[in-house]
Amino acid sequence: MIKVDKIVVVEGKYDKIKLSSIIDGVVIDTEGFGIFKNKDKQKLLRMLAEKKGLVILTDSDSAGFLIRNFISSIIPNEYISNAYIPDLYGKEKRKETASKEGKLGVEGMPQEVIIDALSKAGVSCLASDTYDRRTVSKLDLFEDGLSGMPESKSARLKLLKYLNLPERLGTKGLLDVINSIMTYDEYKTAVLKSKEVIL
Repeated sequence: MIKVDKIVVVEGKYDKIKLSSIIDGVVIDTEGFGIFKNKDKQKLLRMLAEKKGLVILTDSDSAGFLIRNFISSIIPNEYISNAYIPDLYGKEKRKETASKEGKLGVEGMPQEVIIDALSKAGVSCLASDTYDRRTVSKLDLFEDGLSGMPESKSARLKLLKYLNLPERLGTKGLLDVINSIMTYDEYKTAVLKSKEVIL
């Protein structure tokens, strides 16, 4: 696996699964055209873009470009890198037929093609063993009362509000975001300060 220094934005859950098997980093999916109406996800992408920068990796068909252009219209260009996959024709293994345009999407791309696309976009791709900083784990969330306890939902909502994150962000998403925008010590400070937040 390679460590990617920016947030990677893909179209759907199968693209996210593919990327998660290749890169060590945060991958956010737009739920296809769902991004057009999902104000919480738009807000999350803006916040992540300002903190870490986004790399957009959508399919090379017309739908992929429509989603790419929409994200580029709501987030300033200085926070965005564009990674493009080539036009390869065929169908993904899980599908019975090829897409309307007959092109493979991100999920159907070979690993080396995806890494090459990210590299050409100027994204730093390093061997993940070069990163040994302390990350926040599910156990940390549990020990800090953010999961697995009766009061966890309230505590999690306070932390989300303190961090200016969407309240619908689930535990896994919260963990991904925390590890992409802050250190372990900054997380611990945020947990303490969030206890003072009034819902």
